[in-house]
Amino acid sequence: MASPRLPDAVPPGSRSLPTVAVVGRPNVGKSTLMNRILGRREAVVAEQPGVTRDRKEMPASWQGREFTVVDTGGWLPRSAGDDSSMEAKVSAQSEKSMTEADVVVMVADSQTGITGDDEGVAGRLRGRAGPVLVAVNKVDDEKHESLIWEFIRLGLGDPFPVSALHGRGVGDLLDAVLASLPQDSPRAPDGRGADEESVTVSVAVVGRPNAGKSTLFNRLIGENRSVVHDQPGTTRDAIDTVVRTELGLVRFVDTAGMRRRARIDQAAEYYSLLRALAAVDRSDIALLVVDATVGVTHQDQRLAERIDAAGCPIVVLLNKWDLLDAEAKAAVSADVGRRLHFLGDAAVLRISALSGKGLSRLLPELRGVIAEYRRRIPTQAVNRVLRDAQAAHPAPDGARVLYATQGAADPPTFTLFANRTLPRTYLRYLERRFREAFDLGSVPIKLRVRRRSGE
Repeated sequence: MASPRLPDAVPPGSRSLPTVAVVGRPNVGKSTLMNRILGRREAVVAEQPGVTRDRKEMPASWQGREFTVVDTGGWLPRSAGDDSSMEAKVSAQSEKSMTEADVVVMVADSQTGITGDDEGVAGRLRGRAGPVLVAVNKVDDEKHESLIWEFIRLGLGDPFPVSALHGRGVGDLLDAVLASLPQDSPRAPDGRGADEESVTVSVAVVGRPNAGKSTLFNRLIGENRSVVHDQPGTTRDAIDTVVRTELGLVRFVDTAGMRRRARIDQAAEYYSLLRALAAVDRSDIALLVVDATVGVTHQDQRLAERIDAAGCPIVVLLNKWDLLDAEAKAAVSADVGRRLHFLGDAAVLRISALSGKGLSRLLPELRGVIAEYRRRIPTQAVNRVLRDAQAAHPAPDGARVLYATQGAADPPTFTLFANRTLPRTYLRYLERRFREAFDLGSVPIKLRVRRRSGE
C-alpha cells in the first residue's frame, strides 16, 4: 500500500479572493494599517521594529467587495550570499508577497521621509506587472499632508496620505485598492471564499520556542511560508494556510512558541501568546511539537494540559528524532509515558520536520482523530455502557445516574442525569468506561451532570 501524500498548498491562483499585500521597510506601520483595514486587532503591533516576521493573511471587505489582505515583515536589503539570517528570511517572505499579490500597498513613513530602504522596496515594485499604491503613513492632520509629495520620487504614482493609527485617509486608500482589484475574481454567495467554506478540519501546530514548529509547518504546506531560524521565538503571530489533502481541505495554523507567562517580558511576545492560545481554542486538533533532543519539559506538560482543557485532541510529535541514539530514544519515550500520561491514548509520532521522515503517518492519524472527535453515539448504546459500569461499580452514597445521552460532538460530550452530585473520581471512572467502550482513546471527553428535579 502506497504511503499517503503530504498536503499540497492551495496555490494563490486558485484562491477565491484577490490578494492585497501590505509591504515596506520595518517600522512604518504595516501591521497597524492591516488592523485598521480589518477593523480589529489581528496583527501583533509594538513600537520596536521587526515584530512582524511571517506573512499573515486575513479576509477583509470594503464597500461590499471582499479580498484577502496580507501583512508582511519589514523588507531590508541583503548582501550577496546572505540567505540564512533572520532579516534575509523575512525579506524573502516580503518579496514573495510583492510578486504574488494582485495589488501591493507600499507603506512609507511621512516623519522620516524617503530612506534608502524605501528606495530599495520601490525599486523592486517598479518592475511589477500589477498595480502598486503608495500609502504615506503618520499623516495625522491636514498640515502634514504636504509631506507626502516627496514620495512621488519613488516612481510609483501619486501617494495617499493616511494615518493607520487614527484611520484618517484609509477609506480613500481602500477605494483605490478596489478600483485596482481584478474584476472577474469569483466569490461565494455568502461572501466567503470557497476554501473557507469547505475546510475539513483546522490543525494548530503548537509547542515551546525553537521546537521546530515552523519547519514542520512549511513541510506540511509545501512552501517556506513561515520564517525558520535557529533563534527561539521567531514566529510572533498565528499563521494559517489551507492545504489540499486526501482528507479534503485542511487548515494548518503555525503558532508562536508558548512559554510560561512569568518569562514573558515583552508586550509583543505577550500578545503572541494570546494569539497562540486563541488559535488552539479555534482548532479541531493540535499537533504538540516536542524537541526530542531536549525531552518532555515541564512547559510541554503545561501546554498539553492547556490544550486538553480546551477539549482539543492532541497528536504528540517528537521532532528531531533522527538526532538521538538508541539510549536517548528510550529515555524520551519513557518521558512521554510519565509526563504526558494524562493524554490517555494520544498518538505519539517520531519525526524529523527537517527531512520529512515519519510524516507519512500523520495524515492517517489525523483521519482517525477526526473520526473520533466527530463521533456520534446512539443513546441506547450510551445507556447500555452506563448500566454495565454502574452495575460493576456503583457510585458512593446512593448516587446514581438515571440515564445519559450524547449532547454534542467536537469533542464527544455526554450529559448525565443523576439523582445527586457525583464525585469527581466516579466521573473519571465513567469517562474511562465510555472511552474504552466507544474507542475514544485519543480525544478528550466531556461529562456534564444535571440533577433531576425532585430527586
